[in-house]
Amino acid sequence: MGELFLGRMRLIICVAIVLFASGCATTGAIDERDPIEGFNRSMYSFNQGMDKFIFDPVSKFYQAITPDFVERGITNFFNNIDDISIIANDILQFKIGQAYMDSARFIFNSTLGLAGFRDVSSQMGLEKHDEDFGQTLAVWGVGPGPYIVTPFFGPTTLRDATSLIVDDVLLNPVAYLNNNDELKAGLLTLNYIDIKASLLTANDLVNEAALDQYEFTKNAYFNKRESLINDGRLAPLPDFEE
Repeated sequence: MGELFLGRMRLIICVAIVLFASGCATTGAIDERDPIEGFNRSMYSFNQGMDKFIFDPVSKFYQAITPDFVERGITNFFNNIDDISIIANDILQFKIGQAYMDSARFIFNSTLGLAGFRDVSSQMGLEKHDEDFGQTLAVWGVGPGPYIVTPFFGPTTLRDATSLIVDDVLLNPVAYLNNNDELKAGLLTLNYIDIKASLLTANDLVNEAALDQYEFTKNAYFNKRESLINDGRLAPLPDFEE
């Protein structure tokens, strides 16, 4: 996977999302959140096949040849880069105190943590947060829109898909390594494989536990996003008139 695949794929996906959301909706859908379920199930099967025959074997090989401390260091490195977009979304959500803590995390990990390979901030009691532009839009009152399964990147919604552009491209310093395409492609590929490797256990649990893996994954996605948007708090129950 080179730059054309991982770099521009995000732009292609966002264009495809708009087209499918506007042209592929079907009437009489059982789940109103999922108006293009037929397309989504096909894309889910495609992603499952890619994982089974390509990404899972590559991820298992990556884990087999990479010492645990090196693998953890690589994960920490990309988590540290991710803190840049988290800080930006903290500010956009007016979480100024959290932005201060996340900025401190980034500074300490980038310096004392050797460019983020060591997560010294967590040892100092600075908790890592999880914010993205999809959550920011939700805080601003933007609804999720239709559920969409994207190629390679999996489940999202029309609102949350904006993170593929804002967080993963515009706020990702790796995307600006214009003078070294080989390094950029290598880092993006390594990041993708590292994420896939971290999901191996979860994928096995889904495959073993769920009768309808597609439905299970969809509901899990919405539950996780609801939790993230509300910072782990339960959403308020609607008021019912007597």
